[in-house]
Amino acid sequence: MLIALGPKPDDLLSDAVVRGGAELADLADAQALVWDGEDATSFPAELPESIRWVQLNSAGVEHWFDAGVIQRHPEVVWTSAAGAFSATVAEHAFMLLLAGVRALPEHLAATTWRQREFFGKVGTLRGARVAIVGAGGIGRAMIPMLAAVGATVIAVNRSGRPVPGAAETIPADRVDEVFGRVDHVVVAAPATNETRHLVGARQLAELGPRSWVINVARGSLVDTDALVTALRDNMIGGAGLDVTDPEPLPDGHPLWTLPNAIITPHDSNPPSVRHSAFAEHVAENVQRFVAGEELVARIDASVGY
Repeated sequence: MLIALGPKPDDLLSDAVVRGGAELADLADAQALVWDGEDATSFPAELPESIRWVQLNSAGVEHWFDAGVIQRHPEVVWTSAAGAFSATVAEHAFMLLLAGVRALPEHLAATTWRQREFFGKVGTLRGARVAIVGAGGIGRAMIPMLAAVGATVIAVNRSGRPVPGAAETIPADRVDEVFGRVDHVVVAAPATNETRHLVGARQLAELGPRSWVINVARGSLVDTDALVTALRDNMIGGAGLDVTDPEPLPDGHPLWTLPNAIITPHDSNPPSVRHSAFAEHVAENVQRFVAGEELVARIDASVGY
């Protein structure tokens, strides 16, 4: 099999292609393309007829659909990097949740000893029920972390098929049933028209005053205005956001100053680990492509991810 790399040569990805059992080639001669570019507008306007598969380097692919790239080539099998970065993002989500429950932001901001005041604010994940909405690779990686501290998980996925380690799995069309039953919510679902503002005012109202909402998916899944209101009014315990809407979050936005909001600048998948993790993902998919096996993280154009 001949595989091209784009938009420029890369030693780590070249090695991954060879380890997968294929050979590097120019795009005109290749049967597949591994694309390491972030910008959909730089993707080739046309692909050679020989191209049967394209591997993209991002887990979220909404901008590729917005640009019409995937729809322009319906004959091609497309795969994302979904799952390649799951462990790192799950670690970040767990950190945000634990930091919130243990009142870490207020501890860090303190300039005097406030032990008695903090007695009523510091909680625990032991015995807590945590919903993971969009329990794919990130959710499966996070479940053992939560189990290690004594929390139980209600998983929400598209099919409703049981997720290993979850106490219960609920299909996505019943997601609204979850908010009144759990202590905390982790949002890890793909961004589609159907998932926009999946967490809004009604869902936030069903959570408790010590509940934390963690979003490591896309900012559009949480209604920002409703979240700001819930945080200001202490309707929920807090929010840990690695993604926001809008993004980047503008200077002066209320989320920056709310004491019960933790904002990280979409760095749950840092560059220090991202490229090597993507290379391993490429090596596995190249091996599968050469062997004629099902590819990992195949994109379904009918659902948008």
